[in-house]
Amino acid sequence: MHPVGDFAVSSEPMAADADTRCTQRPGLAVVIPFHNEQGNVVALIEEIESVLAGVGDYELIAVDDGSTDATARVLERVAARLPALRILSLGRNRGQSAAIVNGVRAARAPLIATLDGDGQNPPQDIPRLLQAYHAGCANRPLLVMGWRRARSDSVLRRLSSRFANRLRNVLLGDGCPDTGCGLKVFARDDFLGLPAFDHMHRFLPALFVRAGGEVVSIAVSHRPRRSGRSKYGVRNRLWVGLVDLVGVLWLQRRACRFEAEESRV
Repeated sequence: MHPVGDFAVSSEPMAADADTRCTQRPGLAVVIPFHNEQGNVVALIEEIESVLAGVGDYELIAVDDGSTDATARVLERVAARLPALRILSLGRNRGQSAAIVNGVRAARAPLIATLDGDGQNPPQDIPRLLQAYHAGCANRPLLVMGWRRARSDSVLRRLSSRFANRLRNVLLGDGCPDTGCGLKVFARDDFLGLPAFDHMHRFLPALFVRAGGEVVSIAVSHRPRRSGRSKYGVRNRLWVGLVDLVGVLWLQRRACRFEAEESRV
């Protein structure tokens, strides 16, 4: 496992007055990692705008993970008309976990929703996850996960994910049927209290359980890509995931769950 905590980013938004940005505190931040997704940016952000129109103040945080196509330029054009959109840049490709960690750190809102920048996670499911979060446990960390019961992926990807999910569940016991879904809702402070490392986004359920939290899985939709190509395959997801699995298992067994009691004289 490789730490992601020292990755530097540019967090300067591309639109909206600086003084206004500093005084506004939205209730929700939607963090979206993008890597070479120039054909998906506009449609995805417009969908999110439409879905969140009635949920109150929110901010969109787009993290450009070292894209080599026109993703950054497209984001700038969208930000010029959308003050709620903030753009972060990792400079070069650091990976999805680094993008999410930096996006959550930059967020001003206490509640975070994430979804993938490839457009396969329909934003229409975000309100359902938010509802489940607000109906959940209030006195310990809570992670609400999307569950892609009917996936629009190739047979090989579905089989490899099924194998990885079952193996992870047996070893880590997180009870989550689909850790790879990009749709998630959690509290910013709860997330930032977790250990940060490369590929941590695939082990969030186990990390929340390790922290004494609860994980709730909600069935969500899934759709084919509109544009571009997937950045994940068996070689860069399954085999690396097995190595990370051993690291997370070690973290679980070394968790400090001791609570001290104050003596009263």
